Amino acid sequence: MRRVRTHVLVGAGSLAATVIVFALVASEDAVFRTSMATAYVALALLAITLLFGPVAALQGQRYPLSTDIRRDFGIWSGILAVAHVVVGLQVHMRGKMWEYFAHASQGMLLPRFDPFGLANYTGLAATVILVALLVTSNDASLRHLGADRWRKVHALASWGLALTLLHGAAYQAIEKRAWAFVLVFALLATPTVALRVAERRYPARRDQT
Repeated sequence: MRRVRTHVLVGAGSLAATVIVFALVASEDAVFRTSMATAYVALALLAITLLFGPVAALQGQRYPLSTDIRRDFGIWSGILAVAHVVVGLQVHMRGKMWEYFAHASQGMLLPRFDPFGLANYTGLAATVILVALLVTSNDASLRHLGADRWRKVHALASWGLALTLLHGAAYQAIEKRAWAFVLVFALLATPTVALRVAERRYPARRDQT
């Protein structure tokens, strides 16, 4: 029951935060507001998930391989990230999802290598990583993969964060977002990156996941 209660509380808090961000986004486009809300809350949850290890390392402790609380933050980050992708693909092209990644030229679909295309490719790569983390964030996967292989899979979280930040930064520029969005994005990204870098100074204490 304690496990279920913790998961429900993190989930309820995540959904409540999504509703609040949705209400704060100044736009008449509900699809855009939903995309922004799920994106920012998913990033916040991912940042929290990745802070447990560095904070413990900087305190001279070694964070456990897997804990319920960190797993719950990671699960809800993954759920909202997937929701963001599904909704976000409806924002610009309104259903023509391939145009996020390719463009027509002489009757052929060619990959997009402009800033818009690269922003979407980084987002796609981040999504693949987050889905892999989401589907293996359970005891059954840990037992099946074993501690070493499970740890290697979840070490991809740092790459997921890096790709997510590149994706988000690109969209800040492409859409010329208001300074408030840029500030919130920076506040979510900077402490996480700084602590992950600082953690590398303590390799003997570092959480290996």
